[in-house]
Amino acid sequence: MAKIKVLFVCLGNICRSPLAEALFKHKVSKQGLTNLIEADSCGTSNYHIGDWPDERTLVNALQNGIEMDHRGRQITYTDLEKFDFVFAMDRSNYENIMQLANAETHKHKVSLMRSFDLENENADVPDPYYGGARGFQDVFEILDRSTENFLEYIQKNHLK
Repeated sequence: MAKIKVLFVCLGNICRSPLAEALFKHKVSKQGLTNLIEADSCGTSNYHIGDWPDERTLVNALQNGIEMDHRGRQITYTDLEKFDFVFAMDRSNYENIMQLANAETHKHKVSLMRSFDLENENADVPDPYYGGARGFQDVFEILDRSTENFLEYIQKNHLK
């Protein structure tokens, strides 16, 4: 069985998407599924290529027991070929992903992260960058629920 490959995408790849990646990897590891599922994250912009996640994201992750090891990168058209699931953190990033050269061919792989958040399936994951610690915790809680529900979905529908 080939590994299931999951990509999380936000604007700069320093707040939401690397946190989603770290959370998801943590959950995958706890379930003993690292040999079956891999994850990465990236941004639609080129603002933070090679940068560590935002310090507030790192602090929030550690406060919640999650370690992060990621450097920012920008999405490429080959990501849509490589990954089985591509999660945009918000509608703006979804639209940016769909501007990639081969996006229409892979549209079935791309969805909003909160499509797996049973509390608000149609909402965006808010960008905490210009806010305070509460905003980062809110994002953590949204991503925690969403990645948990997505992992359950994978286990029920793709790992049988």
